[in-house]
Amino acid sequence: MKEAATLAELRENLGVCTRCGLHQGRTNIVFGAGDENADLLFVGEGPGRVEDAKGVPFVGPAGKLLDELLQSISLTRSRVYITNVVKCRPPGNRDPIPDEIEKCNRYLVRQIELIKPKVLCALGRVAAGVILQRNVQITRLHGQKVEGPGYFIVPVLHPAAALRSAQNMAMIREDFENLRKYLDEDAVPPKTPAPEPEQMGLF
Repeated sequence: MKEAATLAELRENLGVCTRCGLHQGRTNIVFGAGDENADLLFVGEGPGRVEDAKGVPFVGPAGKLLDELLQSISLTRSRVYITNVVKCRPPGNRDPIPDEIEKCNRYLVRQIELIKPKVLCALGRVAAGVILQRNVQITRLHGQKVEGPGYFIVPVLHPAAALRSAQNMAMIREDFENLRKYLDEDAVPPKTPAPEPEQMGLF
C-alpha cells in the first residue's frame, strides 16, 4: 500500500478497519481532529463513549476540561491536533491491550510524521507508555520534557483523572503551564528516524 502523504490519505488507508477486535463494538472510528500543521499534538489512549458516538476525540467531560486547559494557555482546539493510541473504543473504557495498540501503531506513527509537532503531549499513563516505549509512572513523570525524534514528548495526567480530585486538577494545570513554556522555546530535538510501527509501545 502506498504511504499516505496527507492525513486525509491516511484516514482513507485506514478504511472501515477490522484489524483488531475493537471494531466489533464500535460505533465510529475516531481518527483525530484539529490543525494538520499543529505545533502541539495530543495523544490519548482511546475514545470513550461520547467520542465513539460522535466520531470526534475528547468531546465528553474530559474533552471539556481539555478545552478549558487549552484556553488557559491561549490556545484553542482548532490550533492543536488531537488523536488517540487506538482509534476505536475499548469495551467499558478499559485500557487497550498490546494487540490493539500494535494494529493502530502504524497509523499513529504516520500521523506524528505528517503533523511534525514541536511538542507531543501524551495524555495519561497508557499513551505515555506507548510513546516512550516503556512503563510510565505518570505521577512522577508528568509535565517533564523528554527529547523525541524532532519533537519534545511531555506526559501529563489524563484530563479524566484530573476531574476526580483537586490535587490532580492542580497538577494538570501546572502541566499545561509547562506546555506553554515548551512551545515558546526555540530549540527542538534533532530529527532521527522514527521507530518502526511494530516497535512502538509494546511494553
